[in-house]
Amino acid sequence: MIDYSIVPASPGCYIYKDEKNNIIYIGKAKNLKKRVSSYFQKREHDTKTLHLINNIHYIDYIITDNEIEALILENTLIKKYKPKYNIDLRDSRRYASIEITDEDFPRLLVARTKHEKGEYYGPFVSGQKRDYILQLLKKIFKLRTCKRLPKKACLRYHIKLCDAPCTGNIGKKEYSEKIKNIKYVLKNNTDLLIENLKEKMEKASFELQFEKAIEYREQIYALQYMSQKQKMERNRRYNEDIIDYIIHEGEVFLLLFNIDKGALHNKSDFIFAYSEDFFEEFLVQYYSEHEIPEEIIVPCNIELSVKDFLSYKKGKRVTVTVPKSGEKKHLLDLVKKNCEISFFGDMIKVEELQKKLHLNDMPSVIECFDISHLSGTFTVGAMVQFRNGKADKNNYRKFKIKSLEAIQDDFSSIAEVVRRRYTRLSAEGSPVPDLIIIDGGKGQLSAAMEELNKLSLKIPVISIAKKLEEIYFPGLSRPLRLGKTEKALLFIQEIRDEAHRFAITYNRKLRTMEFQKPAID
Repeated sequence: MIDYSIVPASPGCYIYKDEKNNIIYIGKAKNLKKRVSSYFQKREHDTKTLHLINNIHYIDYIITDNEIEALILENTLIKKYKPKYNIDLRDSRRYASIEITDEDFPRLLVARTKHEKGEYYGPFVSGQKRDYILQLLKKIFKLRTCKRLPKKACLRYHIKLCDAPCTGNIGKKEYSEKIKNIKYVLKNNTDLLIENLKEKMEKASFELQFEKAIEYREQIYALQYMSQKQKMERNRRYNEDIIDYIIHEGEVFLLLFNIDKGALHNKSDFIFAYSEDFFEEFLVQYYSEHEIPEEIIVPCNIELSVKDFLSYKKGKRVTVTVPKSGEKKHLLDLVKKNCEISFFGDMIKVEELQKKLHLNDMPSVIECFDISHLSGTFTVGAMVQFRNGKADKNNYRKFKIKSLEAIQDDFSSIAEVVRRRYTRLSAEGSPVPDLIIIDGGKGQLSAAMEELNKLSLKIPVISIAKKLEEIYFPGLSRPLRLGKTEKALLFIQEIRDEAHRFAITYNRKLRTMEFQKPAID
């Protein structure tokens, strides 16, 4: 039994160590004694906390004057020792820079590490802004993008996209001038560059070099547009961060939007193990390494000590808002929606489908069948498979219907492809899907069910009729009608439409092959 009676009732940091005296967890508290005792007196803990408790062999602590000092000390110790049970706060992406390569004719690249001899500008917190600037600069100044291409390839494909130094269209001096201008932009000297280009445009026009003057003019227009776009973003309101999260199966899925002067500047997502104080711990760790905005919009109240810590770190008051209505609540809901889509978008569709169809099991694997023909000829069947909400194209199958010659019979065609598909799976001992969708109405559904019954397969089957988008079930006379915007219906339509596309593609291929056959005299 751990003796925690020696821990004082003071603010500070508590330090848990394992049997080898390694630090495995660091926490802060306004009352150390009360906080530490809660670990060993409470009966209900999450899985992660139970693992932590089972590995605690020694307790150490450091007293501070107040909670803010405890927060600062906690963050410092966590960064130094990186304890096993503290959250491992790793961003889902590394911030990247723009690299001007160290070559005779330099290129512009995205660089996530600085290991080459080139020049680096950044890093850019916003990947979207970085890519926008990168692509615009390449377009404005027509820099080469290829590593090394044969002369003919450059002539054929790249002369319109760049000045193709490999063909001798531009010399090193002129190309270096382009690089110099790009550096002006990357150093935020766009206005000075525009003035220089205006002078060159006027000179080229005076010397009757009209093509050169037009090139300068286009560069000026593009740079003015980019500069104006950036100024518009800067002239909006103060900075905000909006944070929301989802807790699922012992993990926290968290999304953070950085709002820069009213415009979305960057989106960061994090996944880490759930713990009781995960949100406060996240805020302290994240804002110890990142710029703190004037306002942080969050879904729940946080401790006053964390608010004071944020204000202390920024050097002025930071507002932490938990909105209940209005524009800020709308923004918070938007982040939550993005969080759901980013982490669980596909599985949400699957769960909603299970709910609306009243299925006993999650339809993780769904197979859908469709028939395509041209006036009864070139009849083909197609099957697509969706796995965990996503199309699994490796498991698509196509069927050439041979039992029907010049006869338009969708029911028999569906029966044939269903029979062939599941006879084979049964013979191989392969797993069957959790749900089958048939493109069609009652007749197609009955034809499919008859074949499955012959094979003694108990698989949930539905069909969807295109005209009213009604969903039919075996044995039920009335179809199910779902709302046009319901996730379950949209998911069924997505699967059906993909099967239809795949069937039509195969049908067209067969027709093309037939028409290309040489005529027989």
